[in-house]
Amino acid sequence: MPHDHSHAHLPQDANARRLLIAFSVTAIFMLLEVIGGILSGSLALLADAGHMLTDAAALLVALLAVQFARRPPDAHRTFGWLRLTTLAAFVNALALVVITLFIFWEAIMRFRHPEPVAGGLMLTIAFAGLVANLLSFWVLHRGSEEKNLNVRAAALHVMGDLLGSVGAIIAALVILWTGWTPVDPILSVLVSALVLRSAWRLLKESINELLEGAPRSVDIDALKRKLSRAVPEVRDIHHVHLWLVGEKPLMTLHVRVVPPHDHDALLGRIHHFLAHEYQIAHATVQMEYQPCSGLDCDLSLTQPGHHHHDHGHSHSH
Repeated sequence: MPHDHSHAHLPQDANARRLLIAFSVTAIFMLLEVIGGILSGSLALLADAGHMLTDAAALLVALLAVQFARRPPDAHRTFGWLRLTTLAAFVNALALVVITLFIFWEAIMRFRHPEPVAGGLMLTIAFAGLVANLLSFWVLHRGSEEKNLNVRAAALHVMGDLLGSVGAIIAALVILWTGWTPVDPILSVLVSALVLRSAWRLLKESINELLEGAPRSVDIDALKRKLSRAVPEVRDIHHVHLWLVGEKPLMTLHVRVVPPHDHDALLGRIHHFLAHEYQIAHATVQMEYQPCSGLDCDLSLTQPGHHHHDHGHSHSH
């Protein structure tokens, strides 16, 4: 069953535009928060600036990854550069974990050695940072491409900044109203804990994809059962491999079938099931069959694990 292997560039163009806008906004306001954090002495503001510094680099890496992913496949890289976007997501998530742990440590130091904080300047810079982060977050989450792991990684960084800005605003207000400076490192830790939880989840997801694990949303055993029910000629399914390349699911499987009257039609039904039930548009199916006799020919019976290997090979992409 033929498949169209042309790669539409529109979604990637949209992702590249969003990442470029978010990078520009983040880089400008990151510099503003670094200056403001130093002048005001606020850890919450410096923590948010640290997040924004990481974000600026993360968004740049994500943007470069999108551009590389658009390169066509060649004889050496038959999948093209799609996996680079997953690698970028992994690096971004790992960087966010490291920067968050650094903020935890800095907060402990602040508890031991409190420093004065200029609440008014801190509030002004934090509010400006909040506006910038809201703009970047909105840009990255528009449209239907938010499922892209690389863009999600970038958006997660910006979400950390957004929470950091809110935390810095609250801390500034408390300091202005009460003069209680420990609220600054306390809110830095709370915000960082929320970001760390999301970053850890993204890190596990990107590692699973880099290790060519099956998507967590797909139950392989359930897929095999449903395929056998949907296509009664399928007697047994084995050697199933499912993985992701740049969020594109790829699959190989062997199916033992009752000898078909129409080989191409049966193969088409299998591909139709995979595409419509699981959105797997690129599958290589190896069909195995031999003349059938006796009870084994009864399509209402199944005998999993009893494989015949008179191979009728059908590799359809």
